[in-house]
Amino acid sequence: MMDKPILGWREWVALPELKLAKIKAKIDTGARSSALHAFAIEPYRKGGQRWVMFAIHPLQNNCEVSLECHAPVKDRRIVMDSGGHKQRRYVIETQIMLGPSLIRAEMTLTNRDSMRFRMLLGRTAMAAHFIVDPAASYLQGRPDAAGYQRLLEQENK
Repeated sequence: MMDKPILGWREWVALPELKLAKIKAKIDTGARSSALHAFAIEPYRKGGQRWVMFAIHPLQNNCEVSLECHAPVKDRRIVMDSGGHKQRRYVIETQIMLGPSLIRAEMTLTNRDSMRFRMLLGRTAMAAHFIVDPAASYLQGRPDAAGYQRLLEQENK
């Protein structure tokens, strides 16, 4: 257990498969699932498989910058938010880079424009990989630019 990296209550993460170099994430042990800010969500088929196109505002408090993303749909589930509201959300699975660590995790897509963080990392994604120090922030630093670039190059081969 002590070999696990320690996360603060908020961290910078990268999502290489979505071509997102950095986004602030709230590390939330009270949330079971992880959530990524998404709007203009459009499902489609690619090679007989279900995919989803969505846009992200990657910067907090900035709705002018947006990034278009595409990912295979893993599932569609009913998720209850912190206010007790139920919503049917698309679920994708993607790589998440926290400092030098790279994990795969499920992420639900939902509009988080009104939320403080564009991404929420829930306990299911982090339980086997990290320990959380709720008094600390940004313990993993910014995403490893060199590692991120290597992942993108491997994906484009």
